[in-house]
Amino acid sequence: QVQLVESGGASVQPGGSLRLSCAASGSIRSVYVMGWYRQAPGKRRELVALITSGGITNYSDSVKGRFTASRDNAKNTVYLQMNSLKPEDTAVYYCHVATLLGVAYWGQGTQVTVSS
Repeated sequence: QVQLVESGGASVQPGGSLRLSCAASGSIRSVYVMGWYRQAPGKRRELVALITSGGITNYSDSVKGRFTASRDNAKNTVYLQMNSLKPEDTAVYYCHVATLLGVAYWGQGTQVTVSS
């Protein structure tokens, strides 16, 4: 059984920073892509950032220059450093992991609220 344990979600003022973490554990092998999606109320889940095992990253245009994804392959952990947060970044952030065989896993979600 595979578990994705997320942490770091919180309430913060505009312009603030947060760091999300997601650790994958259990019977998971050949982790390839790790990253984050988010879903705001009444909206579709959207890509935020992905990072491959080789360090190649892909960011949504809305977060480029503000968010940075990184990972520790030895620990199967992915991080999302979020700076210059805006109210429109408010959402539930979901950790996403995909293996080389195309098996995908999702975390339970962590709430990020940006409000003054």
